[in-house]
Amino acid sequence: MSEREKIVRAVGIITIAMVAARILGYAREALLYALFGQNRITDAYNAAFSIPDFIYMILIGGALSSAFIPVFGSYISKGEKDEAWRTASILINLVVILMVAAIALGMLFTPQLVNLLVAGFKAGDKGLTIYLTRIMFFQTFFMGLSGVTAGILNAYKHFSAPAWGSVLYNLSIVIIGWLLGPRIGIVAFAIGVVVGAVLNFAVQLPALLRLGVRYRPLLDLSDPGIRQIGALVFPVLIGLSVSQLNLFVSQNLVSWLPSGQLGALKIAQRIMQLPIGIFAAAIGTAIFPTLTEQSARHELGQFRRTFSLGLRTINFLTIPCVAGLIALGLPVIRLFFEMMNFTADSTAATSAALFYYSFGIVGYSGSMVLNRVYYALQDTKTPVAVGIGTVFLNIALNVWLVKPMGHTGLALAYSLVGIVNMLILLFLLKAKLGHIDGRKISVSAAGSAVASLVTGGAAYLVVNQLEGLLGTAAKTAQMISVGGAVAAGVLVYFLLASLLHLEEFQLALELIKKKIGLKKRLGSLQ
Repeated sequence: MSEREKIVRAVGIITIAMVAARILGYAREALLYALFGQNRITDAYNAAFSIPDFIYMILIGGALSSAFIPVFGSYISKGEKDEAWRTASILINLVVILMVAAIALGMLFTPQLVNLLVAGFKAGDKGLTIYLTRIMFFQTFFMGLSGVTAGILNAYKHFSAPAWGSVLYNLSIVIIGWLLGPRIGIVAFAIGVVVGAVLNFAVQLPALLRLGVRYRPLLDLSDPGIRQIGALVFPVLIGLSVSQLNLFVSQNLVSWLPSGQLGALKIAQRIMQLPIGIFAAAIGTAIFPTLTEQSARHELGQFRRTFSLGLRTINFLTIPCVAGLIALGLPVIRLFFEMMNFTADSTAATSAALFYYSFGIVGYSGSMVLNRVYYALQDTKTPVAVGIGTVFLNIALNVWLVKPMGHTGLALAYSLVGIVNMLILLFLLKAKLGHIDGRKISVSAAGSAVASLVTGGAAYLVVNQLEGLLGTAAKTAQMISVGGAVAAGVLVYFLLASLLHLEEFQLALELIKKKIGLKKRLGSLQ
């Protein structure tokens, strides 16, 4: 099996699991807001993730994505398994110690931290946020462990177990929230989060054991691999810290807005993140080990081709999503969320935020791949420096836009920053590598954009015609209208992509064939 076929197969596995996880993620959100509505109860639940997520990102997210996987993968690619597992063992032990210490401090100072995060909440709402935050801390420990095991498995190009872990995570929240939510309130969803984190870690253990775990109870900070990880991760930690400062500023600003605005932003952002999580994350995860190996072997020609193909494919898949969400945002939210305690006003507030969030899809998708490109080159300083600059830009835009635009100003600021971040990373990568297949990337993006404009227009016309005929009162009518518009949009886009001879259309067809079990070999797409 060629390297390209391996990437396509990996993308197929990850995409299927991510689609399942996203569907369950929707069920989780829909159930949450149907039971409790968009108000301070759900605002408190959303705010409660902030501090535990901060600890996870600082200790696990940054280290794994930027440093551990490239270092561990480099050892594996050179056949130095003993050195790889020695480094992994030390890192696991170090992470456990740091997580326990950070969680203990977080639990102790939760009231003070929450007061800074949601200063605009009333005392009762702050108390609920504190209680839920302390429950959420338990998920941080298991998510940290699963992050390390997922990094090891991905370095071995084993993607299925980590991908399905996220499915179990969301499934646990849905089941526990549905069963206990009406009895014990919003706390049921916090408990579901903890159970889901445990299962997310547990499902990876069998695959890890099959690899032949060589864990040792070591804590040697002078280990060459650990020192290399430390050198790579230090600038990332600075960048993540500044990024989290941006999140905390946004959270503080939203807490002064009317109740439910935080929920509107969260739902809209999660919808916006769907194509990023399904397409960009799948492709980025699948090509990362290959990029790491090609970089370690100094195969820069192959490295450029892998990166170019990944970015062009992401643009091909995400640009039409921008057009689709702009055209169908309100009908989609009305169909999937407007029920029980989620009112028409909630739909309007959420769709307004989604409109502005949609523009950032391409920027954040591209940045996700570009960050991995830099990490594969063992350059963490560049993306971190760019990230720090754009974070301060985001804070400035948030403060500037929130007063005239309310919660939609925060969404617009977020999107603008994502686009700026991607463009700067591309410019600097070109300076670093000499050339990045820029002409082909630009032509591909332009073709996708032209096709997407027509696609968005077609979807908008179809949904309006169907809503005029069927109305919007019944869920069946809403489903037919949205489904018809989506089908029309997909048909128009792929037809135009075929007529414009977009090369990425061929790869998309290969992904579809892989998913339905066809084994036809990939032809040359370059």
